[in-house]
Amino acid sequence: MNTKIASFLEERRPETPCLVLDLDVVAGNYQALAEAMPDSRIFYAVKANPAPQILSLLAAMGSCFDTASVVEIRDALAAGATADRISFGNTIKKRVDIATAYALGIRLFAFDSEAELRKIAEVAPGARVFCRILTSGEGAEWPLSRKFGCEPCMARDLLAMAPGLGLDAYGVSFHVGSQQRDTGAWDKALESAAGIFRDLAAQGIELKMVNLGGGFPTKYLKEVPTPEAYGRAIDASLRQHFGNRLPETIIEPGRGMVGNAGVIQSEVVLISNKSANDNTRWVYLDIGKFGGLAETMDEAIRYPITTIHDGDAAEPAILAGPTCDSADVLYEKNAYPMPVSLAIGDKVLIHGTGAYTTTYSAVAFNGFAPLQAYYI
Repeated sequence: MNTKIASFLEERRPETPCLVLDLDVVAGNYQALAEAMPDSRIFYAVKANPAPQILSLLAAMGSCFDTASVVEIRDALAAGATADRISFGNTIKKRVDIATAYALGIRLFAFDSEAELRKIAEVAPGARVFCRILTSGEGAEWPLSRKFGCEPCMARDLLAMAPGLGLDAYGVSFHVGSQQRDTGAWDKALESAAGIFRDLAAQGIELKMVNLGGGFPTKYLKEVPTPEAYGRAIDASLRQHFGNRLPETIIEPGRGMVGNAGVIQSEVVLISNKSANDNTRWVYLDIGKFGGLAETMDEAIRYPITTIHDGDAAEPAILAGPTCDSADVLYEKNAYPMPVSLAIGDKVLIHGTGAYTTTYSAVAFNGFAPLQAYYI
């Protein structure tokens, strides 16, 4: 936690749970990615954290935006982005939402099936389209499922159909999995993309763009490579598979843009044991899966947690949230070391929580209010 956030918490003493996010860190992350990958346009993944303060900051810095819904499109426009800096990156869209986006000036759409391609052709004539292909997600801490993307051979055939439907076959996209710590993870997907480019060029269709997706990590408990390391690895793969005919590229950072900018302050509500002979403590916080920490599902994301008692003797504890739902347990399979001196009422800081926390806490489940956030 930096001094700016620490000072805010000390001076304001906000009620918990709350997220405090340093906008200067977001600006630094944007600059670092822009310098590491100067030939790629940055499309911030709005779903990571759609706060108006973040969108306005990034829009002013020149960022483009990857959106998943009409609401996110309107938010990006309200923040100062022009329509040509926004993509509708969700491959699952209602026809009416495609039409609305088109009416708002959006001309860049993702798809991964023939049915979606035909919807776009019907209500967004002349739009640029890019097809998402499947990747393994190996090496990612939050792998993505087969819900999105199609096999490369299908993508080739669908992109070949696009011109006949009145659309601009613009390119290929993929996502190597969120919190991807392997800088080489993009290589195989780029090899597949290059194959699609060559096959379509042989048919007289010149694709122009590769969407490298997101996956750029933030630091939790493990070290992560630098933006420069990702930039070097991706550039090497592009040159290996595309030679001198390099495509346009875009990246869609979300977690890597805002994750390390935020800290959640929580309070210990209860510490208990399940029997007289059970030495395992249960530490209940005033935030859990339903309050913004949904990415602890299957213990995929393991957040750094600090307390005022750090340095004291520690023992593994099971961490859980406050709701009356048995699924609201954060870390049980791999219990979390917590100070033995931790007491009810103590504050706990959960670091690296600037991404995918406020959005996951949008509903007041069990009557617990959505996560309060401060952008400083």
